[in-house]
Amino acid sequence: MTSKVSYNNLFKLLIDMGLKKKDFAKLCNLSAPTMAKLSKNEYVSMDVLVRICDALKCNIEDIVEIKKN
Repeated sequence: MTSKVSYNNLFKLLIDMGLKKKDFAKLCNLSAPTMAKLSKNEYVSMDVLVRICDALKCNIEDIVEIKKN
């Protein structure tokens, strides 16, 4: 069984918070390649996920979902 990550919850949260991707990237100190990975539902480091959670004051399950195939 393979698993894939989904950051749809993160992008829904950004919409709810009224944050644009550019402002979000600046707030979390994320590079353009990292933003691209998030947009493509690719793996990012735990450090990135923790920085996002700290900046948005949320838990990891609020931003990432593991989808099993």
